Amino acid sequence: MTVGVSYVVAMLRPIDQDEISPADVAVIVAISWSGILLMAHDGLTTRRDVEVLVHRFAFVGGLMALVGLAQYATRQPLIDYITVPGLTATSGVDSFFRSGQVRISGTATHPIEFGALLTILLPLALHSAFHARDRGLVRRWFPAVTIALALALSMSRSAYIGLVVALLILLLGWPPRLRWRVGAAVAIGGTALSLAIRPLFRTVRSMFVTAANDPSITSRTDSYAIALQFFQDAPVFGRGLGTFLPKYRIFDNTYLGMLVSGGLVGTIAFVAIPVTAIVILVRRRRRWTDPEAKDLALSLVAGIAAGAVALAFFDAFAFPMTMGTFVLTLGTAGALVRLHRDDSGPVLSPRACSSERPEGSPEGSGAPAVTPGTPAG
Repeated sequence: MTVGVSYVVAMLRPIDQDEISPADVAVIVAISWSGILLMAHDGLTTRRDVEVLVHRFAFVGGLMALVGLAQYATRQPLIDYITVPGLTATSGVDSFFRSGQVRISGTATHPIEFGALLTILLPLALHSAFHARDRGLVRRWFPAVTIALALALSMSRSAYIGLVVALLILLLGWPPRLRWRVGAAVAIGGTALSLAIRPLFRTVRSMFVTAANDPSITSRTDSYAIALQFFQDAPVFGRGLGTFLPKYRIFDNTYLGMLVSGGLVGTIAFVAIPVTAIVILVRRRRRWTDPEAKDLALSLVAGIAAGAVALAFFDAFAFPMTMGTFVLTLGTAGALVRLHRDDSGPVLSPRACSSERPEGSPEGSGAPAVTPGTPAG
């Protein structure tokens, strides 16, 4: 609704000709995101469907991570060799090297998008590894191991931040025994990688130590003043989703771009979706006793939170995979909440208990309710 209102506002103001088509596309894309979310939310009919979707989602993420690992090993994009009859490549792989180290991107259009996708999928892959008992050991752990390795080698600052967010949520929610096991595995794996690939460790360290002098950071911070100027022109519903073109400025911040294009109302509505999902999952999880359902809810919270944090580091609306993955995760969370009933039944008042019909008494027969221990006469 907010996207539709901002579109009307954009068409009623004086608008450049080259902004009209992107605004049309933005509305269509927003509707498609809603379709993905609602299809997952209401289209899954059983808990088994939710689990199957999560397992397959994680497995596809493992395949994408495997492509990234192959890129790191060969130092080649590899996807340039893929040709589809009838289609022509419009762009190559962007930012493949950083400080002499390979920035893997898998089949994504950019390493930042690649990292954002994997941070969303890693918690789901870990859930599958722990609970998919009907699958073999290799099939269970393949997605989690490949995704974790690809994230470690991603050379993306936003991916590392998203990874930390996801792991912190998981470690805080897991049972103590599992928490210590995974924590130890992360510490040992990180130490082994830093010793085996010393240039990678030095580059990652410099990405955070020298962040204040990094042009990619300063370009983002310098965008705040520019965004404020555009926001003041249309603070309520913005200038229209899709109308703020790259020729004006690239914010590299989805929330900042939403504030300018969708206004305060659109930004609040957009942020409210993942916040609502996280709050409801946390509340329901406290009332569940099924360990598998509790772990899946925790994994979805971690994936949604990591994805929401990653959106602050690039313009997710401009990338084809990120928002589709994000809203599909949100829809899966809604399906889990809808299909997994609370373990504790509703508490009935004494009056409701005394008025219950005995089992087998036909409805509307006029037979009086019989309380156990009370003579029927």
